[in-house]
Amino acid sequence: MAARDYFSEIILMRNSFSKGDFMEFKSVGNLYDSMKGALKEKGGVVELVDEKLVRGEAIDKLIYNAVFNTNKEVLEESRKLIKSLASALGIRSASIHGLYMAMGRGECGGFTVPASNIRGLTYGAARACFRSAMKHNSAAFIFEIAKSEISYTEQRPAEYAACCLAAAIKEGYRGPVFIQGDHFQVNAKNYVKDKEAEINSLKKLIKEAIDADFYNIDIDASTVVDLTKPDVREQQRPNFETTAILTEFIRANEPEGITISVGGEIGEVGGKNSTEEELRAFMDGFIGRLPKGMAGISKISIQTGTSHGGVPLPDGTVAKVKVDFDTIEKLSKVAREVYGLCGIVQHGASTLPDEAFHLFVQKGAAEVHLATGYQNMIYDSSAFPQDLKKEIYKHLIDAHSDERKPTDTEEQFIYKTRKKGFGPFKHQIWTLDEKRRKQIGSELEARFDLYFDQFNAKGNAPIVKKYVS
Repeated sequence: MAARDYFSEIILMRNSFSKGDFMEFKSVGNLYDSMKGALKEKGGVVELVDEKLVRGEAIDKLIYNAVFNTNKEVLEESRKLIKSLASALGIRSASIHGLYMAMGRGECGGFTVPASNIRGLTYGAARACFRSAMKHNSAAFIFEIAKSEISYTEQRPAEYAACCLAAAIKEGYRGPVFIQGDHFQVNAKNYVKDKEAEINSLKKLIKEAIDADFYNIDIDASTVVDLTKPDVREQQRPNFETTAILTEFIRANEPEGITISVGGEIGEVGGKNSTEEELRAFMDGFIGRLPKGMAGISKISIQTGTSHGGVPLPDGTVAKVKVDFDTIEKLSKVAREVYGLCGIVQHGASTLPDEAFHLFVQKGAAEVHLATGYQNMIYDSSAFPQDLKKEIYKHLIDAHSDERKPTDTEEQFIYKTRKKGFGPFKHQIWTLDEKRRKQIGSELEARFDLYFDQFNAKGNAPIVKKYVS
């Protein structure tokens, strides 16, 4: 049977399933049978046969099974196959360390790197980002997921990485894909109770992420800064010592030939604004604690007045946020000129007014993290089914009422907790009908367009190619 006739038959088979557009492979053999004409496998080696077929039905089926198949062997083989196909097409998970070090040396710059936390519709949202990046010839952008998001969105690192690589395949992207562990954060209560156990739990997560090809990891030990100490260096000591311990662990476990980009953090988001004294105390202590000659961090996160997700008002709208751009400018300059870092990282920025984003470039921010804005666009899109939204909100009220503050209106409570709907309802959201998914994807693409424009990140693919090996 000809390859295209075979695929036509597969399409007919797919229409017989309850979800119509999605099918679950029953075995690894079934998986490879459905890929005939697109690729072939012999002795564990996969060979790409027809890129067009791979980017058509094949990759959609593969990523669905890489996320939802209940047969562990099939699920893992789907993920492995996605990685193999990506490699064959010149798509690879990569570290942004080389680019950031070049920025720190002043060899390139003038743009800010958007780092996007995708909590729901991950494959579709990543596709939208790649479409936008290709239009603008940009390659400096990051997909990331935080420690907390891994839990409540039910996306382990291997699944998240598979979604990003599959999206690149689908859209015909070529080049590095930067996948990042965001806010790999120390739990302060657990740290006080058992410091070694808490550090070991983070090491376990870091190892899982590296094994999933996360070659960019942000360590957040700012939660254990001890403000009861009178001296700033002593306040930062638990932070820089823990960050150094975890950086050493990363260096010991990173693949040969790859220097993972590591980030540190000096001010917990939502706390007081960071100072130059804190930055210097952290960096001097961190450098002194790290073994001589070992690569350190490439960037530093600070607090400048934002909070994750924004601050919801009683009616459910979000309060306007004031960002201390002067602090960004001052600390970015110190980070680059004194310590050779690419600059500072801004968290909690996606709910800022659109007209504010260009200021991050002007003030020298190296990287900006964006999360809740994408979440809001998905939930608030006219393409998102109202009946599904009501079902999710009911679940939040039933399952998370203990998180509701006495002063919270229902609108405030829903806004703060609806991020936790992406995990339990992942399959329902993933399998929305094609028309709805396409509209949401187009809306997200327009948002990525805005970020590439405002962050002056158009046309930087040649620079990335030069510094990312």
